[in-house]
Amino acid sequence: MQKAIQVFQGLPSIEPRDMIGLWTGRGIPSGHPLDGVLENLGWFGKRFTPGMRADALLFRLDDRRLVPIDPARIPLRLALRLHKVGKTSAARNLFSYLQRGLLAKGPVASLRTMSFQGVASAAMVYDDQPIVDHFRRIDDRRVMGAMTIQGDDRIYFFELVRVDVP
Repeated sequence: MQKAIQVFQGLPSIEPRDMIGLWTGRGIPSGHPLDGVLENLGWFGKRFTPGMRADALLFRLDDRRLVPIDPARIPLRLALRLHKVGKTSAARNLFSYLQRGLLAKGPVASLRTMSFQGVASAAMVYDDQPIVDHFRRIDDRRVMGAMTIQGDDRIYFFELVRVDVP
Protein backbone atom coordinates (compact mmCIF):
# COMPACT_ATOMS: atom_id res chain seq x y z
CA MET A 1 0.00 0.00 0.00
CA GLN A 2 2.90 2.38 0.69
CA LYS A 3 4.00 2.33 -2.94
CA ALA A 4 0.47 3.15 -4.14
CA ILE A 5 0.24 6.03 -1.65
CA GLN A 6 3.57 7.42 -2.87
CA VAL A 7 2.46 7.22 -6.51
CA PHE A 8 -0.85 8.89 -5.66
CA GLN A 9 0.84 11.67 -3.68
CA GLY A 10 3.15 12.39 -6.62
CA LEU A 11 0.32 12.97 -9.09
CA PRO A 12 -1.14 16.41 -9.88
CA SER A 13 -4.64 17.46 -8.89
CA ILE A 14 -7.62 17.43 -11.26
CA GLU A 15 -10.61 19.76 -11.40
CA PRO A 16 -14.11 18.27 -10.88
CA ARG A 17 -15.24 19.58 -14.30
CA ASP A 18 -12.46 17.51 -15.92
CA MET A 19 -14.07 14.35 -14.52
CA ILE A 20 -17.37 14.81 -16.40
CA GLY A 21 -18.08 11.82 -18.62
CA LEU A 22 -17.93 8.03 -18.63
CA TRP A 23 -14.93 6.19 -17.20
CA THR A 24 -13.98 2.53 -17.09
CA GLY A 25 -12.12 1.33 -14.04
CA ARG A 26 -9.79 -1.29 -12.64
CA GLY A 27 -8.37 -1.83 -9.20
CA ILE A 28 -4.71 -1.25 -8.44
CA PRO A 29 -3.56 -4.11 -6.18
CA SER A 30 -2.25 -2.74 -2.89
CA GLY A 31 -3.24 -5.27 -0.26
CA HIS A 32 -6.72 -3.82 0.36
CA PRO A 33 -9.47 -6.37 1.10
CA LEU A 34 -11.43 -5.20 -1.97
CA ASP A 35 -8.53 -5.87 -4.39
CA GLY A 36 -10.07 -7.93 -7.21
CA VAL A 37 -13.61 -7.97 -5.77
CA LEU A 38 -15.17 -5.29 -7.97
CA GLU A 39 -13.65 -6.72 -11.14
CA ASN A 40 -14.94 -10.18 -10.22
CA LEU A 41 -18.46 -8.78 -9.86
CA GLY A 42 -18.36 -7.07 -13.27
CA TRP A 43 -17.54 -3.50 -12.30
CA PHE A 44 -17.34 -1.23 -15.32
CA GLY A 45 -16.49 2.15 -13.78
CA LYS A 46 -18.10 5.53 -13.02
CA ARG A 47 -20.07 8.27 -14.76
CA PHE A 48 -19.97 11.97 -13.83
CA THR A 49 -22.62 14.45 -14.98
CA PRO A 50 -22.28 18.18 -15.78
CA GLY A 51 -24.42 18.81 -12.67
CA MET A 52 -21.53 17.42 -10.55
CA ARG A 53 -23.44 14.25 -9.68
CA ALA A 54 -22.19 10.70 -10.20
CA ASP A 55 -23.12 7.11 -10.83
CA ALA A 56 -20.52 5.81 -8.38
CA LEU A 57 -20.74 2.13 -9.26
CA LEU A 58 -21.52 1.14 -12.85
CA PHE A 59 -21.65 -2.57 -13.58
CA ARG A 60 -22.06 -4.53 -16.79
CA LEU A 61 -25.48 -6.13 -17.06
CA ASP A 62 -24.60 -7.72 -20.39
CA ASP A 63 -22.31 -6.94 -23.32
CA ARG A 64 -24.10 -3.68 -24.17
CA ARG A 65 -25.78 -2.40 -21.02
CA LEU A 66 -24.39 -0.63 -17.98
CA VAL A 67 -26.40 -0.42 -14.78
CA PRO A 68 -25.82 1.97 -11.88
CA ILE A 69 -25.83 0.24 -8.48
CA ASP A 70 -26.89 2.08 -5.33
CA PRO A 71 -24.03 1.67 -2.82
CA ALA A 72 -26.46 2.49 0.03
CA ARG A 73 -27.93 -1.00 -0.50
CA ILE A 74 -24.57 -2.71 0.03
CA PRO A 75 -23.59 -3.55 3.64
CA LEU A 76 -20.10 -2.05 3.49
CA ARG A 77 -18.64 -3.47 6.72
CA LEU A 78 -19.92 -6.96 5.86
CA ALA A 79 -18.47 -6.71 2.35
CA LEU A 80 -15.08 -5.80 3.83
CA ARG A 81 -15.21 -8.73 6.24
CA LEU A 82 -16.28 -11.23 3.57
CA HIS A 83 -13.93 -9.94 0.87
CA LYS A 84 -12.55 -13.41 0.07
CA VAL A 85 -16.04 -14.58 -0.85
CA GLY A 86 -16.37 -11.58 -3.18
CA LYS A 87 -13.59 -12.98 -5.36
CA THR A 88 -15.37 -16.29 -6.08
CA SER A 89 -17.44 -17.36 -9.07
CA ALA A 90 -20.35 -18.01 -6.68
CA ALA A 91 -20.30 -14.34 -5.62
CA ARG A 92 -20.17 -13.25 -9.26
CA ASN A 93 -23.18 -15.42 -10.12
CA LEU A 94 -25.15 -14.29 -7.07
CA PHE A 95 -24.38 -10.63 -7.78
CA SER A 96 -25.66 -10.97 -11.35
CA TYR A 97 -29.02 -12.07 -9.92
CA LEU A 98 -29.08 -9.35 -7.25
CA GLN A 99 -28.20 -6.45 -9.58
CA ARG A 100 -31.80 -5.59 -10.46
CA GLY A 101 -32.63 -5.16 -6.77
CA LEU A 102 -29.60 -2.96 -6.21
CA LEU A 103 -30.29 -0.50 -9.05
CA ALA A 104 -29.86 3.18 -8.29
CA LYS A 105 -32.78 5.46 -9.07
CA GLY A 106 -30.40 8.26 -10.06
CA PRO A 107 -26.93 9.57 -9.26
CA VAL A 108 -25.74 8.54 -5.77
CA ALA A 109 -22.73 10.77 -5.17
CA SER A 110 -21.50 14.34 -5.62
CA LEU A 111 -18.35 15.59 -7.29
CA ARG A 112 -16.48 18.46 -5.58
CA THR A 113 -13.05 19.71 -4.66
CA MET A 114 -11.67 18.34 -1.40
CA SER A 115 -8.30 18.27 0.29
CA PHE A 116 -6.62 14.89 0.77
CA GLN A 117 -3.09 14.57 2.16
CA GLY A 118 -2.64 18.31 1.73
CA VAL A 119 -3.69 18.52 -1.94
CA ALA A 120 -7.02 19.96 -3.13
CA SER A 121 -8.38 17.90 -6.02
CA ALA A 122 -11.59 16.41 -7.39
CA ALA A 123 -13.35 14.00 -5.06
CA MET A 124 -16.58 12.00 -5.20
CA VAL A 125 -18.58 11.96 -1.96
CA TYR A 126 -21.11 9.14 -1.65
CA ASP A 127 -24.57 10.26 -0.51
CA ASP A 128 -25.40 7.37 1.84
CA GLN A 129 -22.10 5.67 2.63
CA PRO A 130 -19.12 7.02 4.58
CA ILE A 131 -16.96 6.87 1.44
CA VAL A 132 -14.97 9.49 -0.48
CA ASP A 133 -13.08 8.74 -3.69
CA HIS A 134 -10.19 11.19 -4.18
CA PHE A 135 -8.80 11.66 -7.69
CA ARG A 136 -5.44 12.70 -9.16
CA ARG A 137 -4.51 13.09 -12.82
CA ILE A 138 -2.23 10.52 -14.46
CA ASP A 139 -2.56 12.00 -17.96
CA ASP A 140 -5.28 13.44 -20.24
CA ARG A 141 -7.24 10.17 -20.32
CA ARG A 142 -6.46 8.53 -16.98
CA VAL A 143 -6.88 9.30 -13.30
CA MET A 144 -5.89 7.45 -10.16
CA GLY A 145 -8.46 7.11 -7.41
CA ALA A 146 -8.05 6.55 -3.69
CA MET A 147 -11.22 5.31 -1.97
CA THR A 148 -11.34 6.15 1.71
CA ILE A 149 -13.88 4.88 4.23
CA GLN A 150 -14.54 6.85 7.38
CA GLY A 151 -13.19 4.92 10.38
CA ASP A 152 -10.95 2.66 8.26
CA ASP A 153 -7.29 3.57 7.63
CA ARG A 154 -6.98 1.30 4.58
CA ILE A 155 -7.18 2.89 1.14
CA TYR A 156 -8.48 1.14 -1.99
CA PHE A 157 -6.66 2.37 -5.10
CA PHE A 158 -8.01 2.25 -8.64
CA GLU A 159 -7.48 3.70 -12.09
CA LEU A 160 -10.14 5.25 -14.32
CA VAL A 161 -9.76 5.60 -18.08
CA ARG A 162 -12.00 8.00 -20.01
CA VAL A 163 -14.39 6.31 -22.44
CA ASP A 164 -15.14 8.10 -25.70
CA VAL A 165 -18.90 7.99 -26.21
CA PRO A 166 -20.08 8.59 -29.79
